[in-house]
Order: sequence, then C-alpha cells, then structure tokens
Amino acid sequence: MLELLKKRRSIRKYTNEKVCDEKILNLIQAALFSPTSKNSKSCEFIIVKDKNLLSKLSNFKPDASFLKNADLGIIVMGNSLLSDVWIEDASIAASNIHLLSQEIDLGSCWIQVRNRNYNENTSSEEYIRNLFNVPENINILAVISVGFPGEQKDPLTEENLNYNKVYLNSYLNKYLK
Repeated sequence: MLELLKKRRSIRKYTNEKVCDEKILNLIQAALFSPTSKNSKSCEFIIVKDKNLLSKLSNFKPDASFLKNADLGIIVMGNSLLSDVWIEDASIAASNIHLLSQEIDLGSCWIQVRNRNYNENTSSEEYIRNLFNVPENINILAVISVGFPGEQKDPLTEENLNYNKVYLNSYLNKYLK
C-alpha cells in the first residue's frame, strides 16, 4: 500500500488511449465499496465518457480545461439528506478512485468543485448541476479526471514527508521518528 501511495500522483495530461469498460467498472466498484458514515451509502457518481460532455464539463472552473483531454470524468457527489458528513463520505470514495486508478495503470486528478466558481454569478456546482440535471439535495464535491497518463511523475519519497506535522500524545510533543 505504501508503494502505491508513493506512486500515485495527480496526472493532468492523458494519451488518446481508451479506458476499457472493465477498468471503468472496477473504478465504479472501488467508489461503491467505499465506507460511509453509518453505512448511509450517501455517495453518487456520474461517469462522463462522451467527449462533447467532457468538453463542456471542463469549463466548470478556469483551471479544469485539461479534463477535456481525459478519457473520462467521474463526478463525485453526496446526498445531504442521507448523511450530514457527505463531504467526508465522498472524499473517501474519491480517494479510492485515485488509488485504484494508480493500481490499474491509469492516471487521475481531483478537480475541486465544492466552494469553487464557474464565474462571478454561478458556482461550479450550479454549472455542473444544470449540465447534468443533478437534483438539489445531491451535492457535488469534485470531478476526477481519468485516463492513461500522458506524463510521468517521479514517485514521492520519504524525504517528501513532513514529520514536523506529527505529534505524540500532545500538540506540544513532536513525533520523532
């Protein structure tokens, strides 16, 4: 697991290779197997494969344009009527999507939606809600871009870890490895 975590990096460039249906199903299963508070099953997902829709979706905020070059986008949502911690539930599901993407040789990148804006008058969430007919009680956390990596990034190393942010038994006592 630590090796997988070291290798998983945010990928924003993709090849034109298509992600097969089996890998897409695996990603869906990783999302649906994710734990949720009180087993509420509060998460919902929209898999976007259509290139025209991906292009429109990539406009939901200024720095999401690379999404149009991914083979698919996964809109990660949570039902606030089922869970008051839908953000945490959906975040776990998004993390599982990232980890499985790495495991099956795909690249992925979290693109934040919640608390972001399409423009001065419209939130990113409203833009996506209107584009995909998402009901009001379903909140949108993020979009995960997925595809075959068109860029290579070095794995993280232990030197990248910031141990000074870890404490032992008290905030006053730094953890020393």
